[in-house]
Amino acid sequence: MAKVAFTAGRVSGFKCPADKAQAFLWDTAVPGLGLRVTPAGKPSYVFQSEFQGKTLRLTIGAPSAWSIPQAQEKARELQRQIDEGRDPRDLKRDALAAAAERKAAAAAQAVTVGEVWTAYLEARRPHWGARHHADHSKLVQPGGVPAKRGTKGRGVTVAGPLHPLMALPLSDLTAPVIDAWAAREAKTRPTSARLAWRCLKAFLSWCAEQPQYAPALAGVNPAKSKKAREALGKAGVKQDALLREQLVAWFAAVRQIGNPVAAAYLQTLLLTGARPGEVLGLRWEDVNIKWRGLTIRDKVEGERVIPLTPYVSQLIHSLPRRNAYVFPSASRGKEVGDTLSLPRSQHVGACKVAGIEGLTLHGLRRSFKSLTEWLEIPAGVVAQIMGHKPSATAEKHYTVRPLDLLRLHHEKIEAWILEQAGVPFVVGAEPGKLVLVTPA
Repeated sequence: MAKVAFTAGRVSGFKCPADKAQAFLWDTAVPGLGLRVTPAGKPSYVFQSEFQGKTLRLTIGAPSAWSIPQAQEKARELQRQIDEGRDPRDLKRDALAAAAERKAAAAAQAVTVGEVWTAYLEARRPHWGARHHADHSKLVQPGGVPAKRGTKGRGVTVAGPLHPLMALPLSDLTAPVIDAWAAREAKTRPTSARLAWRCLKAFLSWCAEQPQYAPALAGVNPAKSKKAREALGKAGVKQDALLREQLVAWFAAVRQIGNPVAAAYLQTLLLTGARPGEVLGLRWEDVNIKWRGLTIRDKVEGERVIPLTPYVSQLIHSLPRRNAYVFPSASRGKEVGDTLSLPRSQHVGACKVAGIEGLTLHGLRRSFKSLTEWLEIPAGVVAQIMGHKPSATAEKHYTVRPLDLLRLHHEKIEAWILEQAGVPFVVGAEPGKLVLVTPA
C-alpha cells in the first residue's frame, strides 16, 4: 500500500498499471484518505476505515471537484463520525433523502394547477370514457375560440369555470382562494360551477395521494370548504319527465327530426333510461347481437350490460356506420372519429312541436323510471338497467339479475311505451330494417 504526502503533482501523475483493475495511493497526512484510479484514468478520492469490525470504504469525489485540503477535511469528518459510533453511509443516505424531499417540496410549490390538471387527466384517461375526459378538458379551456353554437351571440367560446385557477401555483390553491372563486362563478353560472367544484374536489383528493404533489396541499383538501359549498348553493330538484299522455306527441315530433342519428339517439335515451353521455359514448363493439346486450360505460360502476331490446336494436342498426360510434357526428367540421354533439337544440325544437315544455335530455332518463311505475316493475330491475343502486326501502335484498331476466322486464317496458306512443313495429324484422306498422 503506497503512502505519500499528497501534492497536486503526485495526484495528477498517479496512474493505474495496465494489468490491474484499480490502484490506490494513500495520504500520509490524513489516515484513511486515498486516491483510487482505474486503467481508464478516472481518479477519485476515497476514504477507508473500520466500522464495527468491518472495512468501510466511501467515495469522496474526483480531484477535479475536490482540492487536496477539501478531501483531507472530508476524510477527517468521516473519521469523526465513526469515532462517535455513527455510520457515515447511513448519514449520507439520510442527507440524500432529505435533499430529495426538499427538492420535491420545492417542485410541488412551483408547479401550476394547470400542469397538474394535465397530469391528472392523463392518469385518469384509462379509467374514464372519452366524453368524461373531454368534459374535464372543457372545464379548464381558455375560451375565445370561434364557434357557431352555444355562445349566446358572442361568436366565441367562454372560458371554462376552472380556467381562472389554472395559472396559480398548486400551493396557492388555498381554501380562501377557492371560496372567492366559488363566489364569483356562482353569480353567473351556478350550475356549471357546482359541477366544476365537484371535479375540483376529486382532483385535489387525487393530488393528495401523489407524493410529488401532496406537499403543496399541506395534508388538506382546500376545496372541501363550507363557504364554497354555501356560495354555490344546492342544485334545484328537477322534476321534468314525460307523462304517459305525452308519449304520442313526443315520439311523433322526435321521429320527424331531420337528423336521423339525433332522432335515434333521443329515442334510445328514453327507452334505455341511460345517462345522456352513456348513450352518446356507445360504440359498435358495445352492441352484442348474439346475446342481445348493450355494454354501457357507467360513470359510477365502470360498465354494465343491459338488454338490447327489439325496437332499439332495429333503430340503431338502421344508422350509418361512419366510425366506431353508434351515434356518429355528421358535421364535416368535426373529427372523423367524433360522436354526435348532444342534440339539445333538436330536442327543444321537437318538444316545442309536441307542446311539451321544460323537458331536458336528463329528463328522458327520469321519464324511463317514472313510466316503469305503470307496469309495477321491481325497483331493483329498474335500478340495474339505469345503473343505480336501489335503496334499502325500495328493495330489501338487492339482487344482480342476469341479462335474460333483465330482458324479460325491459322488453315489457319498451313494448308498453311504444304502445302508449302509438309506434307499432315488426318485432321480428332483421337488424338494419326498422319496419313500422302503418295503421289501417
